Amino acid sequence: MRLKLFTFCLFLFSIVITAQDGLPKDYLSSDFHKERRESLRSKMADNSVAVFFANPVRNRANDVDYVYHQDPNFYYLTGYKEPHAVLVVFKENQTDDNGNTFNEILYVQERNPQAEQWTGRRLGTEGAKKELGFDVAYNGAEFANSGIDFSAFDKVMFNNFKNDYRDSKRNKADLYSLIEAFKAQSNYDKLFVEEDPIKNRVYEMIKATDVENSANVAQTIGNAFERFPELKDDEVIAGYVNATDDKTRIELKQQVIKIESEAPKSNLDSKSLSTIMASLRQIKTEEEMVLLTKAIRISAMGQREIMKAMHSGMSELEIQGIHEYVYKKYGSEYEGYPSIVGAGHNGCVLHYIENSKMKVENDLVLMDLGAEYHGYTADVTRTIPANGKFTKEQKAIYDLVYEAQEAGIAATVVGAKFGSVDAASREVINAGLVKLGIVESEDQARQYFPHGTSHYLGLDVHDPGDYGALQANMVITVEPGIYIPDGSPCDKKWWGIAVRIEDDILITDNGPVNLSGEAPRKSDEIEALMKEKSALDDFVLPTLD
Repeated sequence: MRLKLFTFCLFLFSIVITAQDGLPKDYLSSDFHKERRESLRSKMADNSVAVFFANPVRNRANDVDYVYHQDPNFYYLTGYKEPHAVLVVFKENQTDDNGNTFNEILYVQERNPQAEQWTGRRLGTEGAKKELGFDVAYNGAEFANSGIDFSAFDKVMFNNFKNDYRDSKRNKADLYSLIEAFKAQSNYDKLFVEEDPIKNRVYEMIKATDVENSANVAQTIGNAFERFPELKDDEVIAGYVNATDDKTRIELKQQVIKIESEAPKSNLDSKSLSTIMASLRQIKTEEEMVLLTKAIRISAMGQREIMKAMHSGMSELEIQGIHEYVYKKYGSEYEGYPSIVGAGHNGCVLHYIENSKMKVENDLVLMDLGAEYHGYTADVTRTIPANGKFTKEQKAIYDLVYEAQEAGIAATVVGAKFGSVDAASREVINAGLVKLGIVESEDQARQYFPHGTSHYLGLDVHDPGDYGALQANMVITVEPGIYIPDGSPCDKKWWGIAVRIEDDILITDNGPVNLSGEAPRKSDEIEALMKEKSALDDFVLPTLD
């Protein structure tokens, strides 16, 4: 009887714990992250190792930090959301001193009850094993004495470091310490020389030039100084350009050959890893598509709700707030990027994020926003008339952008060049601007459509990819736009009109699928939805005088 009672209490306790947990149940699984590590390993060169570091903690002001956001590659491969961590992935199995084999190690923040009281629970090594599925996990402090002989590998791959992390004197296993430990163990300061592609190209030119052509090549290099002034700082290159005789240039050519022959032979590689990760992340798995689709649909719902709630007395900030409230209502944790709400001329600023105009009045309002759901971010833009009705000029520009977007979406087919989407949209806009009399010739149109039409979408709003041929299960944006700032060299009736329409397109073998299509795109459909009642119409706050 006592055993049954104990079993029942244990069962009841587990229910209570689950209920108190209350966390979403649709995060990426540990199996997903493990499979991604296997995919990475399959693309690594023989006898290589890849080292990933968590994102730094970034300070906002005084003792307040920005909300922490994990490095997307690190999250993609581990599911770990905390800072101060290292992932080491080996191509081949390794063997420890006890004869155990392993091919990956995760170093994490150590459990600390005092710190966790302030900043929340840490997984620790046991949590990394149980919840993330790692067989080998250590506290970050142990990375300094990892015992990994990086010199034994033909390639040590990593992304080179940025100067955006601080050294905490109270934390001996912070990101700063982890990076310093890696540098010491890999002999980074002695072996790693970050390549300068421009300087290397000039060196190659000098090495390949015969003495008969050296004066002409020196002149060509000198002409490049205006565009690449840093070349002047290289004594050999500057000397080659300023030399007045062939003998000096021959001597400098030999010096270039000597410099390259004496360069340390290094196994440190800061370039390959980004290429490998881009090739993985540009193709979305089914598990990823569940989250990405939800982020996109949430964002489309935000656009729908603001279409119903919009009125001329709103501020840009209020419009932003409604979008972001809808995101939170659906369980989206963050925005994927700073929200852009630009009324009238403000919409002509491509990355306008101040959102400070107090009344949108009768302007067009360009709204470029994206919910981030469990790490995956949408990117959806709609442009609507604040008063619910497009003017003649606004409608002409809007319908032209819509036509261009339709052409771009139609071009998102398997096997097409990535640039073909931009070409299809740009062809429509170029011809349309001429027809409207805004430009005299198509080659003048870029001033009003200055950005590209597409980018990859995923854990980053501008997700990595190779920008080659389109493949099934890629998700890209299609976002043509026309922006006519005040003072533009065209009829004043067009001034201050800015329109961008952006949708998130899944590429399939059966043609493109518009994942954000629930937000109306046609001008007449937008006007019709704006006539509907909003749930926020009766939400009126007291005046603060």
